Amino acid sequence: MRIEFHGAAGGEVTGSCHLVEVAGKRILLDCGMIQGGREAEARNLEPFGFDPAMIDVLVLSHAHIDHVGRVPLLVKRGFRGPIFAHAATCDLLPIMLLDAASLAEQAAERSNRDRADHEPDVEPLYTREDVEATRKRLRPLSYNEAHTLLPGVSVRLHDAGHILGSCMVELREDGASPRTLLFSGDIGMRGTPILRDPSPPPRADLILMESTYGDRNHKERQATVAELGSIFEQAKADGGNVIIPAFAVGRSQELLYWCAAHFDTWQLASWRIFLDSPMAAKVMGVYDRHTELFDAEAARVWRGRVKPFELPNLHISESVEESKAINRLHGGAIIIAGSGMANGGRVRHHLANNLANQRCHVVFVGYQAQGTLGRLLVNRVPRVRMLGQEIPVRAQIHTVGGLSAHADQQGLLDWYGAGPAHPPVVLVHGEEPARATLADELRRRYRCEVTLSQAGMVREV
Repeated sequence: MRIEFHGAAGGEVTGSCHLVEVAGKRILLDCGMIQGGREAEARNLEPFGFDPAMIDVLVLSHAHIDHVGRVPLLVKRGFRGPIFAHAATCDLLPIMLLDAASLAEQAAERSNRDRADHEPDVEPLYTREDVEATRKRLRPLSYNEAHTLLPGVSVRLHDAGHILGSCMVELREDGASPRTLLFSGDIGMRGTPILRDPSPPPRADLILMESTYGDRNHKERQATVAELGSIFEQAKADGGNVIIPAFAVGRSQELLYWCAAHFDTWQLASWRIFLDSPMAAKVMGVYDRHTELFDAEAARVWRGRVKPFELPNLHISESVEESKAINRLHGGAIIIAGSGMANGGRVRHHLANNLANQRCHVVFVGYQAQGTLGRLLVNRVPRVRMLGQEIPVRAQIHTVGGLSAHADQQGLLDWYGAGPAHPPVVLVHGEEPARATLADELRRRYRCEVTLSQAGMVREV
């Protein structure tokens, strides 16, 4: 096997994309969008580091945009092979990609309105028609079942516990000297609500391993949940709104889960709770279709008096008009809206209307990439420019890291150590110093070979 690293390498987190050459064929692992501002948007438009028409098979680890966001572009530029993913990922993927296509089309339309007459039209990264062409290529798989991808090459998916349908991808080349590559995808935290814990890694000759939180540990989950409850209590006393930028898949559903589990103790009946994300609302339907993937505790909560997706004071905002109406509320509202890094979506309008208000509380519950509005706010900048205006940041900013869907350093080390051996590792999907710190810890604890991926790097298995 020969692996080329084309994304989420060289100290970057987003844009996951790894090319595997095996048995004379080419398998692509993920094809994610690069995130983090205008420079990232420009990079997404650049040619791939390979010919899409020469890719035989695409395998996806999960449905987050930084792992799947350029798949329609791959199809648009000539990929004609099948796309394998877990069945839940196949259900989530069209929802995620249609939203991305809509945003791309809107951005192109705005650019064309402002362009000079002599300038060529700006084309969107891809369209809804490209998403439909992508959907037709999806091939759903289940966990723990071997499937022949190509002659002499099989794939097996293992539960990664990150979001619904997330998986580790095990590629095996059969023959006289069989070789196995394991791609971790994104590894979830043990004890994450709704989802089962990540499976231990199977035997492999090389592991491509994520390193997002390789240099830090999250706060203990119960302490984190208690912190979230105290933020709601403080915000109630202050009389302001609570704004939570949240990814449509995973984090939004987990927040509603905790709201249901603590509905009485957090006195949430006195709030108006808004899920301002049509995409997250659609995702809830996918969760309802895949309850077989839930852990035992989630199954119990779903049978409880207050169900996560049916909170008595939950308002799901589908239309733009409903979203705009929320901005007329200056207190007593918990607003969960995308995007999770505040780099797009409806949450930007809520932030624009609330950041200058010192009674407002903004709660970040996930990773914030470099170059995003979320990272600026987490870094406590005094003012931000958004929606064409300079806005002072007077709102109270909270970072609740214990709700992360990513394993922390200890979780990553424990996951690797649970495997049957200590094979060589290539670290992907991590900034500096996170991945360098994790590399040092892996070497120290397990005396294994660790390589830090670089864009364009080639590795043999």
